Amino acid sequence: MLDLAARVAMRGVGAVEPNPTVGCVIGREHAGGVEILAIGHHGRFGGLHAEAEALRVCSERGIDPAGATAWVTLEPCNHQGKQPPCARALIDARIKRVVYASPDPNPVAIGGADALREAGVTVGESDESDAAMRSSAPFRYRIETGLPWVVAKWAQTIDGFVATSAGDSKWISNLFSRRSVHRLRAKVDAIVTGIGTVLADDPLMTARDVPLRRLARRVVVDPKGRLPLDCQMVRSVTGGAPLTVAVSPSVLERNADWYRTLLERGVDMVAFEPDAEGRFVIADLLRWLARERQVSTAMVESGPKLLGAMHEEGLLNQLLVFIAPTLLGDPAAQSPVGGSPIASIAGAARYRLDHMKRFGDDVRLLYRATD
Repeated sequence: MLDLAARVAMRGVGAVEPNPTVGCVIGREHAGGVEILAIGHHGRFGGLHAEAEALRVCSERGIDPAGATAWVTLEPCNHQGKQPPCARALIDARIKRVVYASPDPNPVAIGGADALREAGVTVGESDESDAAMRSSAPFRYRIETGLPWVVAKWAQTIDGFVATSAGDSKWISNLFSRRSVHRLRAKVDAIVTGIGTVLADDPLMTARDVPLRRLARRVVVDPKGRLPLDCQMVRSVTGGAPLTVAVSPSVLERNADWYRTLLERGVDMVAFEPDAEGRFVIADLLRWLARERQVSTAMVESGPKLLGAMHEEGLLNQLLVFIAPTLLGDPAAQSPVGGSPIASIAGAARYRLDHMKRFGDDVRLLYRATD
């Protein structure tokens, strides 16, 4: 039942953030199994929560859910926000038992399980459904760390390269793979890249030819202030595609005219102090994006330098890797992730394979950080 709740929860991805994606199944348990009465999910920000949606379906079908069990991917909330408390709705519907996968870490909403118990509802927490645990992971991660959930995406050859030694990378993946990337761009809050990628490819970094659930903010990590004023990203700001450029404070003095011109063109400019070794701290930028620009989910499409820095800072929650049926055999070709040398395999970061899908002759692999 929690697996089913998780599947319907994912229908809300890109439409409910910064709220969590949540699914709910209401059913009656019998000796032979479960009779499903209703299924609901949180469909859009500000709309009915999953539990309320499932109860609405019961009402619409003329079903009295009294005495039934509700399986929910996240602990029912216990506060009045844009919607009334879900715990109260379940109590009023005389639900007999509630099983949830993850406790709600939001300090504003916690206490739903306790409220249910106090009202005589049997409550259980279960981690048996990995899918249900994953469905609210981005929300829980942002609440607990102050950082957005980060998905790093790249396309590589069979032998693990993202570009030739001459820097050519178009196109490694096929049209179907690239379309799936646009669908993901249409569901995240931000798309992060580095200045090296902008200078090399002049990308637009928008979602095109797919249904648009969210208008992602493009974010360029540009510590030295080298973003061309006539690049596609800057030109598209007037068309409504937001752009944030992150620089070091020294740029404000050294390149003040450039900085002022970008501000006048509607570009969101922000400066961050480097660390003690003079390096740009990506975590500072991500925290700022979560706090000041309400970024819950971010996709990174960049070269190996930025990906390597984010990997070393422990900021990559998922890896979306497209493997194309191409073999370079070029020892000087570019690997997807840079970083410091590692002496042994035992010291390498490990990720868990969550999902595989084929796009023509390409294969898409989705990995999740194990920590």
